[in-house]
Amino acid sequence: MVSIPVKPLFVVVLTFSLLLAVILLSPSPQFLSTPLSSASLLDFDIWSVKRLVEWRPCKWWLQGHLTPLHTKSNGYIRIDCYGGLNQMRRDFCDGVGIARLLNATLVLPKFEVAAYWNESRFADVFDVDYFIQKMSGFIQVVKDLPKDLASKEPFRVDGSKRKGQFDYRESILPPLLEHRYISFTPAMSQRRDRYPQYAKATLCQACYSALRLTTSLEKKAIELLDVIPKPFLSLHLRFEPDMVAYSRCEYPNLSPSLIAAIEAARVERKPWTGEVAQSWRKRGKCPLTPNETALMLQSLRISTSTNIYLAAGDGLMEMEGFTSVYTKVFTKSALLNHEDFTRMHGNTKAALDYYVSINSDAYVATYFGNMDKMVAAMRAYKGMHKTLFLSRKAFAELTSQGLEEEELKKSLWEVHKNDFEIGRGSALPDCFCEFKL
Repeated sequence: MVSIPVKPLFVVVLTFSLLLAVILLSPSPQFLSTPLSSASLLDFDIWSVKRLVEWRPCKWWLQGHLTPLHTKSNGYIRIDCYGGLNQMRRDFCDGVGIARLLNATLVLPKFEVAAYWNESRFADVFDVDYFIQKMSGFIQVVKDLPKDLASKEPFRVDGSKRKGQFDYRESILPPLLEHRYISFTPAMSQRRDRYPQYAKATLCQACYSALRLTTSLEKKAIELLDVIPKPFLSLHLRFEPDMVAYSRCEYPNLSPSLIAAIEAARVERKPWTGEVAQSWRKRGKCPLTPNETALMLQSLRISTSTNIYLAAGDGLMEMEGFTSVYTKVFTKSALLNHEDFTRMHGNTKAALDYYVSINSDAYVATYFGNMDKMVAAMRAYKGMHKTLFLSRKAFAELTSQGLEEEELKKSLWEVHKNDFEIGRGSALPDCFCEFKL
């Protein structure tokens, strides 16, 4: 029998163990040579960022704690709505809240529209019976006026004053009581925070629960939604001649024909120049070009193979700068039957974009207009939080600092990551509350 001294054996085992530990715990050359940013973060897009806050419908509205309607109405109010579909929808929602504030009976609104939008009746776009049903208990709504008022035009009240403390009780209630039937358009700068809660709840119910597309329009929207490859991102991109003209920004690198189209749309709105133009752009007032939009999406690590539905009007300029990067772009004009599409008017097209956008897997907007606010709020109402607004201000500030390529993308990522974490701009505050996660 061979005997081995205990002490030398212990030393051998200990030495071997230490060597093995060093080998196992040492970083491998592969991980040392691969930076974290290019390895583990490649699939970490903006939607993977953990949110700290979500906007959700406020409980006081959803629980329906209503102040009972008065047995006697102060009269009838018709809301006159102007502009595109989502601007009219915003005006109408505000008007419903005001009508409840004044203890009035709501008459179906009148859509005052330009030839482009064409449809001039509420019933052309929205399901009237559904609206009346959902507003039961919030406000009284009628399709028809009493016989003594049916043949009369409403007394027109000027509600366009842009004062922060505009008081509808003082300005609109007296003519309502006198004439019994009035019409007005809500002031854009009205103070909704002055509404009592029952009037706010009425506004919220009208805007997010009671407005549903007509059966025929919803059917067409579902057909469009069904043919878009899934999953997909809906992108609201604004870079049309009239939009650029309205912004008063200049884009000298455009082709002569596009510059001419913008100049034709300017009318009296001449572009800013010099330091004023630079300040205007740094404030985020200039629309993003399609090329800039593509760069922004790349900075958010949104794959260039993503299916993208383009929720936009006619006349988009410079789209080659976007489609050369993001090649899977789908439009309603390409997806719908050509004959159906050519028969559609502005409101119908806007309604389709709205429906697709509130049901898309993700929504990104290059602007913060009426459609974007309505879509973002409706997505929050439905619990769909992959919603983001591209920051024109951040893009202008960072590029003015001379940032380019990867450095610019990295900085844009940080800005939008912070925005997404706190849900900035993702819902209208009147009907939604912040919930910490």
